[in-house]
Amino acid sequence: MAAPSSVCLTCAHTPDSDDAYMFYALATRKIRSALVSFTHVLADIETLNARAGEGAYDMTAISYHAWPYVADRYVLMASGSSMGDGYGPLLVSMSPLSPQEVRGKRIAVPGRLTSSWLALKLFEPDFQELVVPFDKVLDALRERVADAALLIHEAQLTYASGGFHRVLDLGTWWKQRYGLPLPLGATALLRSLPAQIQAECCRLLRESILYAFEHHEEALNYAMQFARDMDMRLAEKFVSMYVNDYTLDVGETGAQAAQKFLDLGWEAGLIPRRLTVEFVR
Repeated sequence: MAAPSSVCLTCAHTPDSDDAYMFYALATRKIRSALVSFTHVLADIETLNARAGEGAYDMTAISYHAWPYVADRYVLMASGSSMGDGYGPLLVSMSPLSPQEVRGKRIAVPGRLTSSWLALKLFEPDFQELVVPFDKVLDALRERVADAALLIHEAQLTYASGGFHRVLDLGTWWKQRYGLPLPLGATALLRSLPAQIQAECCRLLRESILYAFEHHEEALNYAMQFARDMDMRLAEKFVSMYVNDYTLDVGETGAQAAQKFLDLGWEAGLIPRRLTVEFVR
């Protein structure tokens, strides 16, 4: 029997330091496969969420919140998740604001399909949203067109230098309420890919994450080119927050957290259908 020929797949992820760290070994071909090679595409998470609705990429980063909208096209991978274990997206303001005062406020959010949006709606469903790119939410505060801003990515660690005030850490709230990590991002594969190719993609992503763990300084140096406004110390802290044991394998606890998150979204009328979370390995 002839050996299967190699296929080149599109692999889409964000130009952020945590994703760069995770995909380092794949992007630089430190690990290779006779079955699969990748063309890497970089875009912000809300763009990737929207493109997933079109089935644009073979393998893609996606928000957990967005997955129910594309579950007919994509299956979640056991590796490649970002979960905030007691920390997560931050709500900040220009002047001190308590979590109880969020109701009815104008809040700049980085997209309606992001997991941060769903977490905020679960905490407080009554607010006026202003959807802006993730790297412009603080501008909305500075320009006084929003009362608060929902931060994802590196701004979670750098906001204080701009004089902003923390209102609420959604990952802390979630952990205290449900005792689980907050599911934020995942990596997904097209369901239409052959099972052998899916399995090889899962192996390669897991090995890429392991390579980064085992060659930490090397992978972190690569990730620094994507670390917006952060020095090495902050970049390392950010990467360690969102590339962790749940990233290597979501495990039973991570799967339980994802199911709880999406079930609550469905029960609140924020997600169109109830799904059983499934992962391929």
